[in-house]
Amino acid sequence: MTEQPSQAGRITISVDAMGGDSGPATVVAGIATSANKNPEIAFILHGPEQTLRKLVAKRRVLQGRVVFRDCPDVVTMEDKPSQVVRNGKNTSMWSALESVRKGEAHGAVSCGNTGALMALSMMRLRKLPGVNRPAIAILWPSRNPQGFNVMLDVGADVRADAKDLLQYALMGASYARNGMALERPRIGLLNVGTEEHKGRAELKEAHAMISDFAERANFDFVGFVEGSDIPGDKADVIVTDGFTGNVAIKTGEGTASLIGDLLRQAFKYSPLSRLASILAITSLQRLKKRIDPRRVNGGVFLGLNGTVVKSHGGADATGVSAAVKLAFTLAQSGFAEKLAARVASTAELAQDAAHTPPKAGE
Repeated sequence: MTEQPSQAGRITISVDAMGGDSGPATVVAGIATSANKNPEIAFILHGPEQTLRKLVAKRRVLQGRVVFRDCPDVVTMEDKPSQVVRNGKNTSMWSALESVRKGEAHGAVSCGNTGALMALSMMRLRKLPGVNRPAIAILWPSRNPQGFNVMLDVGADVRADAKDLLQYALMGASYARNGMALERPRIGLLNVGTEEHKGRAELKEAHAMISDFAERANFDFVGFVEGSDIPGDKADVIVTDGFTGNVAIKTGEGTASLIGDLLRQAFKYSPLSRLASILAITSLQRLKKRIDPRRVNGGVFLGLNGTVVKSHGGADATGVSAAVKLAFTLAQSGFAEKLAARVASTAELAQDAAHTPPKAGE
């Protein structure tokens, strides 16, 4: 259908209803949760229209706030990105991105195949001028006052040279500034040690480049950081290549799951420990909420002409709602436009630096 959103003044989020492991009912439940919490949000929902209309009709809060786009095909987790790029025009994922490209929506959310979503996003939305490699940024629970650190790249591209790492630092700083209200974020470059002589050649080169741009780009560069600093309070943004970042987040998720299992086993060990768990129930619930990955469910694709949030494939309604909230927050702040301006100004600074004669002794 070609109907346009009728909710004037609302921020519209384009949602791929078919990408998640749990099906469209979970996605609709998630957007209903968002709608109930936020009267300023509206949706374009992509997938089999007849099925989606029935699901939406059961949610009174969504009445008048959803526009449908009928799409017969679905991108599965097994589909290769190259196949989706060639043959995915009738899929809900393609359609969700197309709404952003046409200006119908302020951002897109999908729980679908990450590789396919990135490939389609790059093809339909295109990279920002000056961006070599887009990045996926996630929020990681941390000891910082804001409760989370930004980490990128976590899997958009396994490679990254010094210039890419500089762009990740700039994009991460812009994300922290607009998504987390950090006026002057602290940037750390992930390495095997904090000493400047450690690490690969591209890391040493990136260290010098990020340090040189810090003041002009309005962030503080804290230098090299280690894996133990990812959830720490030394930096607000952790910069790394996609291979290292993806290994780190999968390791973190696995460790968190192990600790949860061990805690449950420990509290079941004896009648006394079960009593202790009852007495500590409030504290345990607070801890669970603090580290609940659903609360920050969503990786943001940075470096594109539009905002795309990738939600976990196994996200429940709470997770979908969190991803929608993130897309809404970034849209409300004008993040896409600010990031484009930041990347453009950085390209100009780089050109100026390249044409500036070196100082004596440099």
